[in-house]
Amino acid sequence: MSGSPRAFPIDGPLLRHGGRRAATFHQPPFSQHPATTTTASLTNLMIMGLMLLAVIATFTLSGAMLTNWKIHYLTAGGNFYEKLHPATYFTFVAFSLLLVRNGDPVGDLDRMLSGAKLVIVYMVCWIFLLIQMFVLERPFTVIIDTFLQPVVLCLVIWQLTPAQRKPLVWATHLTILLNVCVGYYEYFSGHRLIPLTLGDILVVGEWRSSAFLGHPLTASGLVGAYILALVLRPALCPPIPLRIPLVVFCLGSLMAFGGRTALITVLAVLGLLAASELLLILRGKRVSLPHVMGAICLLFIASAGIFAVFDLGIFDKMLLRFSSDKGSALARVATFNLLSHFDWHELLIGPKPVRVNALQAQLGLNYGIENFWVSCIVQFGIVHTALLTIGMIGFFVEILKRANPAAWAIVLLILVIAASSVSFSSKNIQLAQFIMIITFLLPKEVPPFARAMDSAHRAYAPTSAGIRFT
Repeated sequence: MSGSPRAFPIDGPLLRHGGRRAATFHQPPFSQHPATTTTASLTNLMIMGLMLLAVIATFTLSGAMLTNWKIHYLTAGGNFYEKLHPATYFTFVAFSLLLVRNGDPVGDLDRMLSGAKLVIVYMVCWIFLLIQMFVLERPFTVIIDTFLQPVVLCLVIWQLTPAQRKPLVWATHLTILLNVCVGYYEYFSGHRLIPLTLGDILVVGEWRSSAFLGHPLTASGLVGAYILALVLRPALCPPIPLRIPLVVFCLGSLMAFGGRTALITVLAVLGLLAASELLLILRGKRVSLPHVMGAICLLFIASAGIFAVFDLGIFDKMLLRFSSDKGSALARVATFNLLSHFDWHELLIGPKPVRVNALQAQLGLNYGIENFWVSCIVQFGIVHTALLTIGMIGFFVEILKRANPAAWAIVLLILVIAASSVSFSSKNIQLAQFIMIITFLLPKEVPPFARAMDSAHRAYAPTSAGIRFT
């Protein structure tokens, strides 16, 4: 050990990553300049603040609210900066800071994408779609909020440590529960906080709540995903006396939001879980006596509560939706009939928007085409719809690789919602909302030893100048 500052290898077990030997270090990490450490800390705080604002804006600032504030987000007119959602601005600025905080944006971007190669496939498909929008001279902001912002959001979230994600997880819980409470208030009071609009069309005579999420179907889908997360990952709310009332409270709000698809899907998943658990018990699974007694008591309480609700008629409006859907079923049939009015050339590259709008009005589809793939074919054509579907499959594979197995239930809910409503085919941030629920509430469980290895790898990240202390 001479006094010369030559390179020396550190070969401890915590500095091995992925079976490879750790990089050679040229100076001790604590020789970093205090100014550099302070700048990095401030940058990290700014990233955290921007992501917190992005989470709050995602679950509270809907298109209807922006329209009510005279911001031309969904309506015609206005400036370019009005056409992007505030959450998109927060996310993109946070991503920019993430790239420049270490002074090597190209290298950091390469490291991000090298660990998520299927995201590159998605981005290539998205770029082809962007080129088509420019060539056909169509508005392209719709594909920024709907399809680009979720990818950038994931790239930022995947770089955050568990400690940095914790405030964002709490913000996700609180904003969703706030929407549930507002949904109950709107349903029982009959007063809507934000007028319900579809573009520049004011919807009147609608009893379903929408809260801050802008639309009843959007609200019911997100609350349904939140219920599945609470049920399938008990670690989100470990105390059973708190988790069960919370699940029941959120489940009741689906009746106020009036989303039949989300309600049926959630009940079906919960029914399958209950049936599988009962089958395991019948096959000899051991259960404690207090748990059995508690389950029996809850079953009687739930039965009494359901009968009381039916007798009081609290959710009669929702129940009538199943017997009289006010033309929703006919609208879905008309959605598929719409494709028969176009020739193959129009279907391949997408028909002209003026012709599409005229046919929608003729077929009674003024509120939108209630199927994601049919709507994408009408907007972008079969070729780009196929590319976009392939890209989204790759994107969700990357998400599921980093998520708890419970995320598969939410993906199932997303598919059902996409097949039965306008969903992600219009300009909105609904896909980003679902992805936030998966990435924040259903992360993959990491063993303690793996967390120690990852912490060591982050703390001693090699650069061309030696060691970077992060």
